[in-house]
Amino acid sequence: MERARGFFSARGVLAVDTPALACAAASDPNLENLTVQSSLSDRPLYLMTSPESAMKRLLAAGYPDIYSICRVFRDAELGRRHELEFTMIEWYRRGYSLDEMARETCALIAAVLDRPTLENGVDRVEYRQVFGEATGVDPLRAAVEELADAADADRGLRGALGDDRDAWLDLVFATRVVPVLDPKRITVVGHYPAGQAAQARLFPDDPRLADRFEVFLAGLELANGYVELTDARELGRRIEADLEKRRIGGRDPVPADTQLLAALEHGLPECAGVAVGFERLQMIHDNAGDIADVVPFSFRNHTADD
Repeated sequence: MERARGFFSARGVLAVDTPALACAAASDPNLENLTVQSSLSDRPLYLMTSPESAMKRLLAAGYPDIYSICRVFRDAELGRRHELEFTMIEWYRRGYSLDEMARETCALIAAVLDRPTLENGVDRVEYRQVFGEATGVDPLRAAVEELADAADADRGLRGALGDDRDAWLDLVFATRVVPVLDPKRITVVGHYPAGQAAQARLFPDDPRLADRFEVFLAGLELANGYVELTDARELGRRIEADLEKRRIGGRDPVPADTQLLAALEHGLPECAGVAVGFERLQMIHDNAGDIADVVPFSFRNHTADD
């Protein structure tokens, strides 16, 4: 942790504290929120899945480049690579391009792992390119049935995912693409399909793509970053689409983050942001195959009698 703090201090990035509890939740249909009931409110409060909303509000209020190292929470994520509660390193750079943010992310990873040579051998690939090479399928044009075939999905899985194209893309990428990435080198995968933009802007050179990247090492996804969307109207449209997708999928409804939308309406500066999972870095540092081996209090060690 001290290496990460030193990394940002040397670059003049300001440390900020962000709340763990909020009235609004992440709308992303791929995330499940943990809720808390307060005696002061008849509505649930939400434990944050990331500090993203709070940090963007600070940027819109005039803060300079900022970072946060904080505990975050995600329900329904528990396994060898997931804990319900974990540590996230998230930071924002005003005026940074996607390439600049990706380079700094690789530098952070190398610094935290104390392996400076990792920066010298980074593989930079495009999502569409690496997806096609691993599967023979074009992720921008393939029909859902082609993606299901690429995943070698059985009838049950086809029924479960249905025509959710982004879910199929995620599955194929995780099962067919990630395993062929060089585990000994950092790989930056850039420009995901626009349907997976989250809160990234669309790539100016090709609106079918998002200005988003992910970083992989040792078979683990370590970082997710993007040049941020600054258009409040477009963000509102995406949030509404997320909420509708949650409704169709039978997920619990969540309130829209009106404070984040207000911040963008006020004016979010042009910036890029990235989030890194600290425990996954620790897994690589310790050569551990299970996240429970690098945290002192794993939720999986709890029992009903604890």
